[in-house]
Amino acid sequence: MKFAIYIPAYNAEKTVTLVLQRIPPGLKEAAAEIFVIDNCSSDKTGEVATQYGRTHGLKNLTVIRNERNEGYGGSQKIAYQRCIEKGYDCVAMLHGDAQYAPELLETLFEPVLARQADLVFGSRMQGNPLKGGMPLIRFLGNRVLTTIQNIFLGQTLSEYHSGYRVYSVEALRQLPLNRLSSDYHFDTEIIILFVHQGLKITERPIPTHYGDEENYVNIWKYGTDVLVSTLTYWLHQVGLRKSRGWTRILTGEEGV
Repeated sequence: MKFAIYIPAYNAEKTVTLVLQRIPPGLKEAAAEIFVIDNCSSDKTGEVATQYGRTHGLKNLTVIRNERNEGYGGSQKIAYQRCIEKGYDCVAMLHGDAQYAPELLETLFEPVLARQADLVFGSRMQGNPLKGGMPLIRFLGNRVLTTIQNIFLGQTLSEYHSGYRVYSVEALRQLPLNRLSSDYHFDTEIIILFVHQGLKITERPIPTHYGDEENYVNIWKYGTDVLVSTLTYWLHQVGLRKSRGWTRILTGEEGV
């Protein structure tokens, strides 16, 4: 099976090399493509990643620079469309800020490659996130949001907010990705679509690492967007209140 490793990166010149270095050698060689999407960084993220590929003879490394910042979700849309067009079987999203452990890529790939899952989360909540430096407010926010989302989506996930994921490209092909948000809650909307389509989601525990990397997420806006997306979807599905946004996402038609 052909798999890709996608690294979203924004102002990650200090960490992107470390991420590339830590990808297990076997996976690094076997990947159909490892591609970094530099989301219009103001530093030398793209140059640093390109230089790493040249220095280490990594011929399957591609560095793509967005000429404008497309947003976290927008970068993912570009990445997954690329995987669909190139005919890859699955793709891992591995952040360029080194918060997630590349060493565990194989563990996350396994269920998708074995066709046992369409989406695999790397779950921090199945480990010990506080020991790994997760700020208490983020831990509590994660737990509250996850509880609410499980109730309204009928799931039992340990968390919804990890960005360490492996997707089946065939599953991605079924989804209207371009109708989703280009902001951070893209990650929530795509999970909702997986649930809506009856696609299989599973989890694998991962360690948590919070260092001195810059965090660009406004947690209050993010939390609000997650709740709005989840609750409006539920209301739309049970027929209590039709959502213009979810009508557009699910059908392509503008809601009334």
